[in-house]
Amino acid sequence: MPTTYGAPPKSVTYEFVDLRNGRWETRIHIVDDDGGVRDMSVSYRRDGQANSGSGYAGEGDTAAVNSPAPNVLVMSLARDKQLESVRTYAISADGLEMTESAADVDDNGVPFVRNFRFARARS
Repeated sequence: MPTTYGAPPKSVTYEFVDLRNGRWETRIHIVDDDGGVRDMSVSYRRDGQANSGSGYAGEGDTAAVNSPAPNVLVMSLARDKQLESVRTYAISADGLEMTESAADVDDNGVPFVRNFRFARARS
């Protein structure tokens, strides 16, 4: 991961909501280390087609989503019609953990992949 990526946030919460009729919504709530909040969401079908997002757009304003396996979600993010990153979300067999792998390039155009592990929030 590039050193310019910055300090990790205080917390990140993902919510994957079944909107029915084949539509889903991913909602992301980030609380930064300094207490700032970023919220974003995108509604989509898992068909690989582009969908506009809402809220914070620093990581992308449009997303295309596909699900090659029941526990895997692939999300391509673009901003201003340019690729920003590709994210893969994999859920563990017991459903208690999610790993996000994000592929991008640093400021010098050098590719990298970073991984983050998330634990399911207790309801």
